Amino acid sequence: MADSGSKIGEDDEVPGRVKVNLCQPCLSKDKQTGADTFCSTCNEFQCNDCSNVHNVLAILKNHELVSVKEANAFTTLFEMKNLDLCDQHEKLFEYFCEDEKKLCCSTCAIDNHRKCDNVVEIEKIAGKITSPTSTLAKKLKAAKKVAESVARHVCSSKDQLAHDVKEIHEMIKHMRNEVIRMFDDLEDTVAKRAKILQRETLEILSKKQTQNEKHLADVTLCLETIESIFKNGTPVQKYIAEQKMESNVNALCRNIKEDCQKSETVNISFHFDETLKLPPLPITEYVPGQLLLKSTRKGDFDKAMKLTPVSAIVLKKTGDDINKPFYTGIDFLHDGRLVAMDYINKKCLVYNEKLEKVGSFKLSYYPLSVVAVSEEEVAITRGDEYNIEYLHVSKSNEITSRRTCKVKTKYDSICLKDDKQFVVGTFDEPRPVRIVSFKGEERDFKVKFPNKTYPIGSSACTYIKSCDKVVITDRDEHTVYIYDIKTDTRVLVKDDQIQEPCGAAVGPSDTVLVCCRNTNCIVQISQRGQILSSYKLDMTYPYEVCVSRYKSFLVVANNCPGNMKMQKFKISC
Repeated sequence: MADSGSKIGEDDEVPGRVKVNLCQPCLSKDKQTGADTFCSTCNEFQCNDCSNVHNVLAILKNHELVSVKEANAFTTLFEMKNLDLCDQHEKLFEYFCEDEKKLCCSTCAIDNHRKCDNVVEIEKIAGKITSPTSTLAKKLKAAKKVAESVARHVCSSKDQLAHDVKEIHEMIKHMRNEVIRMFDDLEDTVAKRAKILQRETLEILSKKQTQNEKHLADVTLCLETIESIFKNGTPVQKYIAEQKMESNVNALCRNIKEDCQKSETVNISFHFDETLKLPPLPITEYVPGQLLLKSTRKGDFDKAMKLTPVSAIVLKKTGDDINKPFYTGIDFLHDGRLVAMDYINKKCLVYNEKLEKVGSFKLSYYPLSVVAVSEEEVAITRGDEYNIEYLHVSKSNEITSRRTCKVKTKYDSICLKDDKQFVVGTFDEPRPVRIVSFKGEERDFKVKFPNKTYPIGSSACTYIKSCDKVVITDRDEHTVYIYDIKTDTRVLVKDDQIQEPCGAAVGPSDTVLVCCRNTNCIVQISQRGQILSSYKLDMTYPYEVCVSRYKSFLVVANNCPGNMKMQKFKISC
């Protein structure tokens, strides 16, 4: 039985079978002719008539021809699965047009690229590929990670749907204790509607999962092919595979990226009417609440910010200063001015939008952190007393002491919780974060914070009002903690970019911005703990960061003896 013209190494010989190599050019014309020679450059068997073209065309004269017997003794070549064949002429690729970036067979080179200046033999340039790993394989591996992330996200959405539906049950059961008759009917009705929404949404998510699984299968297949070629193939085969599969790989990566951007988080919730009425109607006609299905695109809340430098100043010793300034607290006033606390020199300073100093006030204590309470009032924590101080900062930049609020805990960082309370970070105290009212009433969060005592300056906190989350930086542990107060859970964020995290602030889309002292950068973190961006600063040891009221600007100050700076940036997404 004759072999069907396969290339070297395609089939193992079977005992009792005589292997006959057929002329491959003749096979393409539906003719079966025994092969007399093998061209190692074309990588195909040819009969004498077909191989004579090597003597006619000057461009083919350098090809190496050997007898079929000698060819069968060659080392087995890797099967390219027709990747090395021209789609138009079904001939092996022999040339690469550097002008048009295209692979060419001998016919392509003559018919389509005669006017091109840089048509080179693949064999001469293929040896330049020295990397053991294909760039296409790297792209596919990266795309595979994204696809796997999408798969996990879909599974997470399914679990969240089940969790949300279960929470609705619990909420309704709790309300039923107050109005038994009404909520017995309500639980059944709303639960059915929730199940319908869940079933419909699961169908959509399942379709997305199926599509993503197909992408994963395609990526895996391409990756196996490329890795196999780069492991076993010749330089020529590697080069051809790289060029031939690039468009398919790019399309796969693009499709997976689009799926990732379209990935959605689906939540289902039930909201009671503000004024609950009990009309004499069956529950099927009147439901005292609304069942909502909320879908949020992943890209809508995980946007990396961009920082554009606006202005910068060097902090120098002036006037009655004891030493060079050290700003332990900075915050924006509502009108865009900046207020800063100089710990070393016991001062409160005011800067305009160009970072020009426009106001100064000598304090009798060592100030730590500061937060703008209203348009003309700021609150300050102290490093030497159990007090929170209030200052009045007028529109004309006049600063006066307003009042002192006694407390029982030592506080460092401070931020607003709402229009009546602060969230404050402690020092020398086993409770790292507490709530303090504007009048000085102190209480704890109903969260299991670790029983850890922070020295002054080793931790800072901030608060995300929209989702009731507290952020704590741990300078010694190189860690940022994000606590969800509603669920009593936390996210722990560790990364090479987060080294000695100091000040923290809430940035655009309620992301977290952290000063990292040992990497000299501002790191942006999502509420789920994902590193969204990292901005390298033109300063050493950044210490404090604050964001303007509408999240348009950011100011950062450092703690580098001999080189104190403050910089302002415009925020964009």
